[in-house]
Amino acid sequence: MQEIIRQIRQYTGLSQTEMATKVGVQFATINRWENGHSRPTRLAQESLYELCEDLSVPVYEMIIERIKKEVDSLSIEKGRMILYHGSKSGLVGSIKPISREKCDFGKGFYMGTTPEQALTLICDFEESKFYVVSIDIRELESIEIPTDLDWAMMVAYRRGRMERIKGSKLYDKYSALLRGKDLAIGSIANDRMFYVIDNFFLGNITDAALVNSLSALQLGKQYVALTEKACRAIKVEKEIDLSYFEKKVLRKVSEGNRQKGIEIANEICKAHRREGKFFDEILDEAIKGEKQWTL
Repeated sequence: MQEIIRQIRQYTGLSQTEMATKVGVQFATINRWENGHSRPTRLAQESLYELCEDLSVPVYEMIIERIKKEVDSLSIEKGRMILYHGSKSGLVGSIKPISREKCDFGKGFYMGTTPEQALTLICDFEESKFYVVSIDIRELESIEIPTDLDWAMMVAYRRGRMERIKGSKLYDKYSALLRGKDLAIGSIANDRMFYVIDNFFLGNITDAALVNSLSALQLGKQYVALTEKACRAIKVEKEIDLSYFEKKVLRKVSEGNRQKGIEIANEICKAHRREGKFFDEILDEAIKGEKQWTL
């Protein structure tokens, strides 16, 4: 935390003595924090958070800047792409495609193209860890799924929302989409998107409203290693420590992004509420088509 604390003090124009008074510690304590000789206690981090809130300190931007500086200092092998991974409890042993089966693209090792993606997904977990990773995709069989209805239906399939049409051509289409692929590349269903996509599955909005929301929310991409081969192509470049204070800042940003996403999506959904089909209608048509084909 030493660099963040120093940046906060410089931004606010406070001396070490003044910051110590506001946070409720001794001058020497601030000095030790900035020199990296000790770290603030949980209580001190709470006080520091309140100080930053009161003075509107852009801590989130400072966190992202710190991460980018650390990434820039890394020596990455030619041909490897930098990505980011967040783990709720930390990586143990070799990388494996073992995330929950009902994640966006099924079991795999999930990585984002920006640090913000991984950070906001893990900030609620005290034991979570943040990693800078790299991957060489040149020898991998990959598929990129555009951010459209196919992307949403793939997520629906992976989350078990299409079981009632199991055996239909539509179901089989998404069942087969990732078959034989080592790597899936597609938009991430992040905190801005959960609300919209869940409302599509629940039948509250149409596919037209969904697709227009996807476009407006500008989701970032995620790379998902689906096989052991893809996981072997991944290298952990660095683990970046995140303090309780930093995670608390990230939680507030994540909540704000989610609310902003909801507001944007609500406006789009209103504009397209009479267009397109509902999720259940799409599934019903798949069943009806199967029955007609059988007859």
